[in-house]
Amino acid sequence: MDFGNVMRGLRTRADMTILAAALHLEVSRQTVMRMEDGLPTKLGTLHIHVLLDQYKADRTASAEALRLWAEIREQDKVAKVQGNSKGFWRAYTDQIAPNFPKFLRLESAAEHIVSHQMLVIPGLLQIPDYRRAIIQISEPELSTVDLERRLELTAQRQVRLEETDFRLEVLLSESVLRHRPSSPAIMVEQLRALAAAGDRENVSIRIVPFAVGPHPGLAIHSFTLLRFAIGASGLTLPSVVFVEGAIGSMFHEHEDEVGQYQRAIEGLRAVALTEEDTSDLVFRVAKEYAA
Repeated sequence: MDFGNVMRGLRTRADMTILAAALHLEVSRQTVMRMEDGLPTKLGTLHIHVLLDQYKADRTASAEALRLWAEIREQDKVAKVQGNSKGFWRAYTDQIAPNFPKFLRLESAAEHIVSHQMLVIPGLLQIPDYRRAIIQISEPELSTVDLERRLELTAQRQVRLEETDFRLEVLLSESVLRHRPSSPAIMVEQLRALAAAGDRENVSIRIVPFAVGPHPGLAIHSFTLLRFAIGASGLTLPSVVFVEGAIGSMFHEHEDEVGQYQRAIEGLRAVALTEEDTSDLVFRVAKEYAA
């Protein structure tokens, strides 16, 4: 992603379109797009040299781009030896939507994730029984084997919570606590797990209560914003917003679009309960389910 960001910047400064770069390389437009998005391509070192010449990159910029490219090549070699070059989610691609692997790739690379949810608890905080119930609502005919594989994928994703340099911020509508996709007993277990997750130093969970009235979340609905660390190049990678729907999902990557979600986050933070008051509310609702 860092390398792709650098190459995109050089192309933009050269006032060249993606199509023009692709035509010069005699490859498809999608190939250049994938490279700039940090996705694997069949481009080689010779292609990168040709692009740098075409972009009229100076010696310093070319050296930086080639350094990052060499790092990518080395990481690929190591990953292939270890057998995980395609990401842990590749084994589950038959179980997820076509563009969800992109989200999983971004999620695994993000330094800070902000998740606003109006309906259900986000996947990174779902316990197996709650996740199982959500899946069965939309796909009641799913086989037991495939269901368990999806639960395995969720567990793999949740390993990120153990990383001290990763931060998860969750802003939940109170309705998430009130919706009941499964039995009261499972809801009790899930809400207690939610409160326990909030005790982690790298996890912040805050509820937006019904009583606050109008707020930005009511207009912008559920979304996930992913922020990334400064790359090895010294450049800041742009944030990405993921919006998932029942039929399809989309990514917002343009600065003005992402800015709208960032402003919504500030508005949600302004009306959300504190972490302590959130924990009290979660336990109170859990007691209601247990009664």
